[in-house]
Amino acid sequence: MPIGREPRERSPRLPTARGPLSNAVLGALRDACHQPSLRAVEGADPYGDDLQLALYVLYELHYQGFDGVEDEREWDPALLRARRALEDRFLTALRDDVPGGATALEALDDLQTEPVGPEAAGVSHFLRDEGEMRHLREYAALRSLYHLKEADPHAWVIPRLHGRAKAAMVAVEFDEFGAGRPDEIHARLFADLMEDLGLETAYGHYVDVAPAELLATVNLASLLGLHRALRGALVGHFATVEVTSSPGSRRLAKALRRVGAGPAAVRFYDEHVEADAVHEQVVRHDVIGGLLESEPSLEPDVVLGIQATTLLEDRLGARLLDAWHGGGSALVDVHGGARRGREMQTAR
Repeated sequence: MPIGREPRERSPRLPTARGPLSNAVLGALRDACHQPSLRAVEGADPYGDDLQLALYVLYELHYQGFDGVEDEREWDPALLRARRALEDRFLTALRDDVPGGATALEALDDLQTEPVGPEAAGVSHFLRDEGEMRHLREYAALRSLYHLKEADPHAWVIPRLHGRAKAAMVAVEFDEFGAGRPDEIHARLFADLMEDLGLETAYGHYVDVAPAELLATVNLASLLGLHRALRGALVGHFATVEVTSSPGSRRLAKALRRVGAGPAAVRFYDEHVEADAVHEQVVRHDVIGGLLESEPSLEPDVVLGIQATTLLEDRLGARLLDAWHGGGSALVDVHGGARRGREMQTAR
């Protein structure tokens, strides 16, 4: 992508509703006089399309916003009340579903246990060994909802840390944001990857084809980043991303080379193989170590962040592999159903 062209130069359009909750939120954003109804929250699937899309839309007001929605709506009290109700439903489910019962170091060590046998292989193993270009294009399109804002939700924790943890967190984030070079910002490198694969690079473009399992992984980072009370869990999330990134990125780089992707696509993952191997040690010893040294009571929250991230990534991996092993697509249509087409169309 030419220097100067930004994938986030304009706000995306509002997505299509997937149920009563997301319809109420979208209606409130289109008409400030409309109050989003919370009646459907209690019975909603906390991991389902409707709740996750509603949360995603509300969180995006704190990032790039939406075309036609005033910036001031970011702090609209009615929208914040709706967001809190959705968050409570989501967070309660996560707390109930994670195993708990570990120290932060034990939870980190669990992340480094590689799967054994073909049935235990994850998404990056599948893509490395048998993935086709269509699989890699789908994967990149879906991951773009996070990677085009990579490291942004983690930056919210910086003013909530101090001492060794803050210094180490800033050092890692400095690399994520290109170490002072705009063309090296990781979000920019991912846009280059998408360009190489013939995908639309506009921020948020692929939300209408993203399954709930993908939206939940993106929403988790925003949920943890926006709440000071969850700063320990945000650090756990950040650690999980960094610890698992290097081996996964190595497999994805091999996958892209095998299918003949261009150098810009391969470069994104090559960069993460090297950078995140270093980041892992900094996060483990200085970010988590520094945080727990100063605030030891946050250790259960760090574990929550690690285990919740793993839980949601496992759910997403199961969704992708089930679709791909069955010969289909992991993308959804605007009604939340599975796409039947074998090849994703380039949306330009």
